[in-house]
Order: sequence, then C-alpha cells, then structure tokens
Amino acid sequence: MAKQRMLQFVDVDKQMPAKRVADLRAQDFDEIYGEFAEEKAAEQSSRCSQCGVPYCQSHCPLHNNIPDWLRLTAEGRLREAYDLSQLTNTFPEICGRICPQDRLCEGNCVIEQSGHGTVTIGAVEKYITDTAWEKGWVTPVKPEVERGESVAIIGGGPGGLAAADRLRRAGVQVTVYDRHDRAGGLLTYGIPGFKLEKDIVMRRNEQLEKGGVTFVLNCNVGEDISFADLRAKHDAVLIATGVYKSRDLGGPGSGAAGIVRAIDYLTASNRKSFGDEVPEFDSGELNAEGRKVVVIGGGDTAMDCVRTAIRQGATSVKCLYRRDRANMPGSQREVQNAEEEGVVFEWLTAPKGFTGEPVTGVMVQKMRLGAPDASGRQRPEVIEGADYVEEADLVIKALGFEPEDLPTLWGEKALEVTRWGTVKADFRTHETAMPGVYAVGDIARGASLVVWAIRDGREAADAMLATFDAVATGVAAE
Repeated sequence: MAKQRMLQFVDVDKQMPAKRVADLRAQDFDEIYGEFAEEKAAEQSSRCSQCGVPYCQSHCPLHNNIPDWLRLTAEGRLREAYDLSQLTNTFPEICGRICPQDRLCEGNCVIEQSGHGTVTIGAVEKYITDTAWEKGWVTPVKPEVERGESVAIIGGGPGGLAAADRLRRAGVQVTVYDRHDRAGGLLTYGIPGFKLEKDIVMRRNEQLEKGGVTFVLNCNVGEDISFADLRAKHDAVLIATGVYKSRDLGGPGSGAAGIVRAIDYLTASNRKSFGDEVPEFDSGELNAEGRKVVVIGGGDTAMDCVRTAIRQGATSVKCLYRRDRANMPGSQREVQNAEEEGVVFEWLTAPKGFTGEPVTGVMVQKMRLGAPDASGRQRPEVIEGADYVEEADLVIKALGFEPEDLPTLWGEKALEVTRWGTVKADFRTHETAMPGVYAVGDIARGASLVVWAIRDGREAADAMLATFDAVATGVAAE
C-alpha cells in the first residue's frame, strides 16, 4: 500500500466508520459501528497534524502515543502501530469502543478546534487492535522470569485486569477474586453489547488466563474468604471492586413495584445475551418489552438503559434529566445515537414522586437553570406550578453509584475511607494506609471512566513491582 502523507486534514474530510441504520440496529445488541478498511484507516490517520504539543495525548488519561500510531497506520505499518498502542494501554480495543473520545482525545484535537473535524482516533485505535487479534499478534503473556511474589486482586474489572496483565508480564503470581461468574466487571455485565460485544471481553480474560493469571470466580470477599486471609496468603492485595451501590431516589411511591436499579436492569440484559437463566427478566420484572419506560439520569449508564429498552421492544422510552443538553454528563455521541433510535429526552425535568402500585407514572417537576453552584455548574431550580405526570410502567433509576462500606463488609476497621466512602489511597502509588494493600479505579476515585481505572491499575502494579524489587535488593522504594 502506498504510504500516506500526513497533515491531510485540509483535503480529506473527517469520516467515521459506517453506522448501521437506526431501525435495524435497534432490533439487536450488535455493535452499531462498522470497521474501517485498511485504506480508510490509513486515510483518516493521515489527517493528523502531528502537533508539536499533542493535546489528544495530554488529554488521554493513559497518555497514549496517539500521533505516533496514527502516523504508522497512515504508512501501513500496522504491526508497529499495535506494538506502540499496547505499550501504554492494556486494552486498546476496549477503549477504542467505549471511551468518550468526544470528551477526551478527539474533543481536544487541534484540527477539531480549527474547524476541520477531529481525527477519528477511537475508530482507528479499534481498527489497529482488531487487526492485531485477527493477525495473531496478540498472544498470551510469557514473562521472561517467574517471580516468587504473589498478588491478590479483588475485582476483575478494568482496573484489576490491567494490574493483573502488568504484574504477570513481570513474572508475578496473580490471583483475581471476583464476585461474578465471569470476570470483566462492568465490561461484562454493565456495558451493553451494542457498545462492547462480549466476545471482545471474554477473549481478553482468556488471554490473561493462558498467560498464567488465576481466576477465582463466584467469590465474595468477606463471605467466601476473609480479607485477612487474603493478606496472609499473598504478598500484596489490590482492591479493585468498583462501585456497585446505586444512589437511591426518594419521594412518594418510590418503593412501588416497577421501579428498578440500572445495574440490575443492565446485568439482567447482559446475562440474557450470554444465554443465562435470568428469572427476573423472564418474569418481566427487568424486561422492557411492551412497556412505557422512563429512565431517570443523565450519565452514560442512563444512555445504556434507554438504548437497551429500545432493543427490548419498549413501546416508548423517555429520559428525564434535571439540566439541559449542554450540561449533560453523558457522551453527546451517545445522546445522538439514542435519539436516532427513538429515545425522547425531557430536558430540565426531575422526579418528585411516583403514582400507582405497581408504578403507573412519574410525578415530574419542570426545572430551570439558576446561579452556579460550588462546582461552577448552574444549579437546577424548580418552576412552581409546572408539575405533570409522565406515564410509565417501568422506571429505571440511573443516578450513579456509590462505594460499598468495605471496612464493615470485610471487618477491617483499619481500612481507611474518605468522607465519600471511597478507599483512601496515595494518588501516585495507590497504596492505602495498610501496608501492602492498594486500591484503584472507582472504589478509590469514585465513579469514573474505564480508561482511568486502567491507568490506576497499571500505576499500582508498577508501584508493587518497585516495592518487591526494593525488598529483594534491600533498597527502599521511592
């Protein structure tokens, strides 16, 4: 293939991979974007301006070498592009699919700011790694030397798995303890297949297992094994449980049947995609088919819920959010996809209660944006006398997540937490006040992005390795 010159953004327009027609994609849980062909990936990569100060890289939590692997892709050097991308990112094919690029790398692309349309970084990243899997370039971890140290990782989500990969490459013995029957955390049971098909996650789990990572599944720490036993059994422990406690919603009628948590709803749907028996889905409790659905919330979890409900055959799907579109925390790309698929957004609305038992409607307050609050965002204010009832027979609460009370659940009073309930850990090494115990991802930083959890996991693994080496040589780790 002829090599592409760079800085082609003036002559070549931005182009995303083909998106399946909304009416068709709303009928299944397959991913909605197609794959770039080799020529198209090279063409879009050639639009990169090769900035002296690459804002795409600096605004990526992993600081991926984006301009370099775009140039390599433009030149047809895909193997080198893959090798470079996986140096900084443990799971580039996953980040290429689910990262909110419009808020991170692509949103800070210099040519986007100049009005030429961003480089489609996420689509190229996905293409590079999908090609690497297809060509057999992704292989199980084979450490050069096996080490004697062992690490317990509590939680098989992105943070825990990123740490497991990094530690195994250094030869450390790694055991992942996970409460579910499949590893992957929210990658497996939280994110719907139309954003991340499950075979993508399962093949990473398999790669790690073939590389020597031991998985202990269906294991609840604090019940099936104590935290103290894990500390006694391993040289270090990494807490990567994520946050699963849903924020609740009060008001009259909030306990009515038909009002469910987003995590329960999404997990049931994903389990059905695996072919599991899911009684709550089969009974209709967690199934939107033939129902009027209202989702409450404005983040990415809410977007996952509304788009799942469309695919399950809901008669109508509405999303209530208390601020306007510009202030919505979820990805604008996801909002657009949802609207194309038939979701109706009711901006500047908030629930004040519910009618019926089981639920038949949401009592809605109309809002307006007032003065900024402490965060700088305009505070929603109630418009008096503008209440109305939104019909619904399935209400999904997608208001975000909070950490579980781990010190109590695990009987470990020495495990320090912040005033928000997250585990207190050093922001560089991720070590807690308990020697040899580390914490990463949402359980330490609060509900956040997969890419941040990956970064945390990699940093914690590096800190552990530095400590192991220091102990071995008798030199204190910095």
